[in-house]
Amino acid sequence: MSRFKGYVYIYTIGCQMNVYDSEKFFSILHLIGYEKTEILDNADIIICNTCSIREKAQEKAFSFLGTIADKKKKNPKLISIMAGCVAQQEGANVFKRIPKLDIVVGTCALKRIGKHIKAIQLGKRRITDIKEEKEIFETMPDNLNINNKKVSKFVTIMQGCNNFCTYCIVPFVRGREKSRNPENILKEIRNLGSNGVKEVTLLGQNVNSYGKKEGITSFSELLGKISEIDSIKRIRFATSHPRDLSDDLIFAIKNIDKVCNHLHLPVQSGSDKILKKMNRGYTKEIYLEKIEKLRTQCPEIALSSDIIVGFPFEIKHDFNETVELIKQVEFDSIFAFAYSGRPGTKALKFSNQINEQEKKERLNELLKIQDLFTKKKNQALVGKIQSVLVEGKSLRKRNTPEPEKQILPQMTGRTESGKIVHFYGENIKAGDILNIKIKNAYPHSLWGGIC
Repeated sequence: MSRFKGYVYIYTIGCQMNVYDSEKFFSILHLIGYEKTEILDNADIIICNTCSIREKAQEKAFSFLGTIADKKKKNPKLISIMAGCVAQQEGANVFKRIPKLDIVVGTCALKRIGKHIKAIQLGKRRITDIKEEKEIFETMPDNLNINNKKVSKFVTIMQGCNNFCTYCIVPFVRGREKSRNPENILKEIRNLGSNGVKEVTLLGQNVNSYGKKEGITSFSELLGKISEIDSIKRIRFATSHPRDLSDDLIFAIKNIDKVCNHLHLPVQSGSDKILKKMNRGYTKEIYLEKIEKLRTQCPEIALSSDIIVGFPFEIKHDFNETVELIKQVEFDSIFAFAYSGRPGTKALKFSNQINEQEKKERLNELLKIQDLFTKKKNQALVGKIQSVLVEGKSLRKRNTPEPEKQILPQMTGRTESGKIVHFYGENIKAGDILNIKIKNAYPHSLWGGIC
């Protein structure tokens, strides 16, 4: 490896895929001599890995990078980089808002980041690279797991999307759907497993369609192959499109022990009218049929979902249909958002846009209703024994129902369904899988004791 050249600070905004991409950025830069720092003022390179899925996330990126001018006064050799979806979307226009920025690299330019940094060091200014690639960057540096202390890691298995939902910018910033070679995925996961990782979460905009376009291994077959890696004890995945949820995948969840008994299945709306406007490709009835199949085969499965409120044309009746769907399904949790129009999407041009106050009121109402079901699901686990993958010591200790045990370390981990469990334990390390009896339920976590 090259001699030490400096420190890199990476600020990641947005989805799990961005977290994964940020790890790849560091892995590449580490090979050419850079170490990671958590102190912004110590950085020789600053990367802001951006998200454009909502306006708030985009403005967060511009706000962060807007401080660069002052930092360059203190460190003239500082190299600043905007990466990710906003970079792909805006290209060279970014320099109009952030004139002191050095490099803009889109979602397909990871492999060229080292070359661009060298060019800036040699005197070049304002590099823009938003070229879309036909294939995913597969060359994973051997040191991907440098300084990793986590027992759970993300692994991207595909990139892009072919669905073109009318509200979504992903096909425009991540490109069309591309699946990674299965052997490269397996190699990466074996490497993670050999470095102490016990759980992987497979990422893609629509993992259900993995391999279809290329005619390679299906997603359910890929899950089976990953389950054969002894060091990996749990497999999760996100995100699944309801239209492509197959019987094969349902049976994979049921029959492959290492696949967690949890599915994130975004519904977005309970109104057929709104689903059609969104170009989701299914109806409320079809979605509910999929849920019934899942629960028939996997009765204990935990379900979560994404929901958008205040989409154009959504009247009160449409919103009420979404509320009724939530009541019917009883999700364990949801991620709900007020609609945010994005540049380049069809929905931005729709008439009948909903005012912000109405969106806010509907969102708050929806979240209050869901909170009742989340509490109900958590409460139902009290008295039951759950298999918990230990993640380490609790960073945010809660008031405990067992004060007499406070001399012991307070630990945290997750159930198969992804629920956070806190407990006291001694001589326990991250990566252990323990049977925990649930004693108390809280709105967003559980408390238990080792059996």
